[in-house]
Amino acid sequence: MSNSQLYRQVVAAAEQAGEKMMVIYQKDFAVEQKSDSSPLTEADLAAHHHIKDALQALTPDTPILSEESANIPWTERSQWAEYWLVDPLDGTKEFIKKNGEFTVNIAHIVDGKPVWGVVVAPALGVTYAGGTATQGSEKIESGSAQAINVAPLPKGKADWCIVGSRSHQSEAFAEFVAQFDSPSITSMGSSLKICLVAEGRAHLYPRLGPTSEWDTGAAHAVLLGAGGKLVHLDTSEPLVYNQQDSVLNPFFMAAPADYAGAPK
Repeated sequence: MSNSQLYRQVVAAAEQAGEKMMVIYQKDFAVEQKSDSSPLTEADLAAHHHIKDALQALTPDTPILSEESANIPWTERSQWAEYWLVDPLDGTKEFIKKNGEFTVNIAHIVDGKPVWGVVVAPALGVTYAGGTATQGSEKIESGSAQAINVAPLPKGKADWCIVGSRSHQSEAFAEFVAQFDSPSITSMGSSLKICLVAEGRAHLYPRLGPTSEWDTGAAHAVLLGAGGKLVHLDTSEPLVYNQQDSVLNPFFMAAPADYAGAPK
């Protein structure tokens, strides 16, 4: 199977997982609490099992790290040069609220870098996919794909659009926003925040709260393919994956590749 064929098959698997999720979304469903007190629904598990089965059929020798099967010891994960990074339902809180802002995320990670990925927002009918290994990123709606790119940066402190979390805004976010002249603020759930930067609907997404690697890997790949970057907020170094036992990300910034900090 060619890389192009694999890419299309994985995009299809993510979209199929989204369809299974929507069957549950449209009815009453139970909500459980995981050991870390985060919510879990039957949709998380249905999507997880569908994606796991699809990936194992397509690439039986490539390991999978999914939020719903994350108890793989570091001694084993540290040996992986290549793997699938999966969040079967990112934005479970948004799913429970039924506001549509949740996603299926699958990233292909090679040597710690997200080379391509797919983000499906099934309730919105939108798929974002691509990366550096696919020579760009695309947005797919109603079966039609269009190339996406980050937006040009404003010249001064005005005319910025900054995207923030629907469920996790903070004082630190307000302090960051204060560096700009009355920026437009867009609130959004799940990995869609990164995708808004990738398609040029927002300039920046500062993440000033906790996330895990499966929350960002797929959208990070899409952003890279669209001419953007996802970097440590403090050091501006690119985020890398599966480099330590912890799967927690540092605070980060999603931005066009030429972003060098808030304008003075």
